[in-house]
Amino acid sequence: MTGRIWAIARVTMLEAIRMRVLWGLVVLVVGSDLFGLVLGEMSIRDAERVARDVGLASASLWGSLTAIFLGVFLLYTEVQRRTIHAIVSKPIDRWEFVVGKYLGMACVLTFAIAIFGGVTLLVGGGVLGGLVRAIVLAWFEILVVAAIAIFFSSFSTPFLSGIFALAIWVIGRLTPDIELAAQAGSSVMRAIAGAVLFIVPDLHLFSPSGRVVNGTAMSVHGDFVDWGYVGMAGLHGVGYIAFLLALACVFFQRRDFA
Repeated sequence: MTGRIWAIARVTMLEAIRMRVLWGLVVLVVGSDLFGLVLGEMSIRDAERVARDVGLASASLWGSLTAIFLGVFLLYTEVQRRTIHAIVSKPIDRWEFVVGKYLGMACVLTFAIAIFGGVTLLVGGGVLGGLVRAIVLAWFEILVVAAIAIFFSSFSTPFLSGIFALAIWVIGRLTPDIELAAQAGSSVMRAIAGAVLFIVPDLHLFSPSGRVVNGTAMSVHGDFVDWGYVGMAGLHGVGYIAFLLALACVFFQRRDFA
């Protein structure tokens, strides 16, 4: 079983690496980091701070968009090219195929976030504890977004899957605002907001800079979360990834490829 899953993951990595769009996004992130460095030099002070902010924002944004792109197309491409018929006819379960696809994407995204993070550290003034933890949190966020994308791709078209995954990502980033709406709104609004908060992963956990955590204002430039917070947020992300992959396997198992 492990060998079959890894074989699918390896093929998925090769497919992703051959995509020109992926390398275009990598160039775009590196360009954004360099642009942040330029903006920092144009500022009166705190040039490295500006570069770090821009670098982290671009890594989170473009990394999540890369995850959505890979999650939407890599699974659907097998169906579109009819290669899925040859795959499912072999002694391999469909859930192994889905898990292998995700693991392949996770490896590619890990490589991408390593590049994004390395450039961010380079332009941000070196290795700082808070900055490293912020990059690790961004990595967890991107892996969760990839699981969201592959979940929708398991039963929908690329266009709809991309829209759904992007919408979930936006809503997940706005969970603090939804919580405020739930507190200040009517009973109906509170019920709707509660349902949304229960279903949608709290992606804002992975970007605590600028938030108040346990009564303390967090900033990657000053007081920031410790590794314990990173571990708890990571467990939250791993739980959602496992849940979404399980649902994706169920839907893909029932999908008709005729």
